[in-house]
Amino acid sequence: MESLLIVEEVSKNFAGIQAVNGLSVTLEKGRIAGLIGPNGAGKTTLFNLITGFHGVSSGRIYYQGTDITGLPPYRIARLGIARSFQDVRLYTKMTVLENAVLAQPKQAGEKLRNVYFRPGRVRRRDRECRQRAMQHLEYVGLQKQADRKAEDLSYGEQKLLAIARLLATEADLLLLDEPTSGLDRGSLNEMVQMIRGLVGQGKTICVIEHNLDVVRAVSDWVVFMDQGKALASGAPEAVLADRSLAEIYFGV
Repeated sequence: MESLLIVEEVSKNFAGIQAVNGLSVTLEKGRIAGLIGPNGAGKTTLFNLITGFHGVSSGRIYYQGTDITGLPPYRIARLGIARSFQDVRLYTKMTVLENAVLAQPKQAGEKLRNVYFRPGRVRRRDRECRQRAMQHLEYVGLQKQADRKAEDLSYGEQKLLAIARLLATEADLLLLDEPTSGLDRGSLNEMVQMIRGLVGQGKTICVIEHNLDVVRAVSDWVVFMDQGKALASGAPEAVLADRSLAEIYFGV
């Protein structure tokens, strides 16, 4: 398999606290990796390091063969890495469609000279963005909600809109931080199918998830983290069957 992202001996310290400790992880293109472990294991911190929200204390991170260590978040996003957060972060006063449109990169209207000197191009690009946004909303089942404000959606629908916004970024690597947390059974099953379907769209996924049934359902590969280290990795069935890891995870 082709390696898309390589995290090489990465560490991160916060005022003497070792959040990530010499961690090495490889994400393979076109697969879904599950990142599991107890609270405080360093999973979300790893996402923050990959996306440039935090700088590494040591180690290197490579994406498609390019060293992205220390790059600011906007440059990493432009290279093709996008993430969700544990809390749903939407423009709540904007419509569902506007949220999906706004996430798209390289819009002609972002440059003032285009607004004044190329208005036709801006209008065409705007129509294209809206069409693509509707396609993303259709994929997550929100096309009929396009004109509603994001704040009026249910929590499960807001989670789906967050996925649509990730798709709108056109990123190849999607980092999902607890995408099924707080969802009812029906919404959870829908989200699982959604995540599995993203691979068919050419996406590579890494998902942090505490629901182990979801981990089994979506993951091709699992990495178990504790105290900032990768203690084990492998097929979900093998990692989740390890009694010593279960004792760490459940604190027994």
